[in-house]
Amino acid sequence: MPDNFDVITFDCYGTLIDWNRGIRAAFAAAAERSGITMDPVAALAAYHTVEPEVQAADYRPYRDVLAETARRAAASIGWPMDDATAAFFASSLPDWPPFDDTNPALDRLHVAGYRLGILSNVDDDLLAATITHFSAPISLIVTAQQVGSYKPAAAHFVAARERIGGLRWLHAAQSHFHDVVPAARLGLPVVWVNRLREALPPGGPAPLAEVPNLLALAEWLGA
Repeated sequence: MPDNFDVITFDCYGTLIDWNRGIRAAFAAAAERSGITMDPVAALAAYHTVEPEVQAADYRPYRDVLAETARRAAASIGWPMDDATAAFFASSLPDWPPFDDTNPALDRLHVAGYRLGILSNVDDDLLAATITHFSAPISLIVTAQQVGSYKPAAAHFVAARERIGGLRWLHAAQSHFHDVVPAARLGLPVVWVNRLREALPPGGPAPLAEVPNLLALAEWLGA
């Protein structure tokens, strides 16, 4: 049985929102718009390779990160995506759906008395639109736009700590690279929501716990 926490924060895209499904659908819609045929699975793989490189450069709004990453990923599979199509790709993010277990788990945690929050590599307006998919209230929000950097930089966690104060805080996320590593470095209890069934990276910090999905997290917390 874990310690009793007061606040649980989540990464959003990939943890609460079905990130891979959303990216594939966005590439498919953009390709249809452009009248081309492409492999959305290859585009998705290219996207995951390119995005950390784009985020590691000087800070820019996440809409620009999405568009630039889409352009570079498309170019890597032989598709010269134009700026208008890249902007269309970025604007689709609020339509990306939550995982089937997201709302049932968030509802259970809310009813159990936990305060819920999100730490996300995104712009305020994009996250505000995404949050309409969630049935439980989200009372704490820290975005890349607010802190001027992208995880795995520590600024999201530092800002959240300042806002949470002395309450007992647990973070939960799918990405070991973006969330588990910086949370562990700061001594923050973190649960790895390992939806992709990935192996723990060699030498990487171990999370407090590892669960396959959010309902398993709710069970682990006794909610």
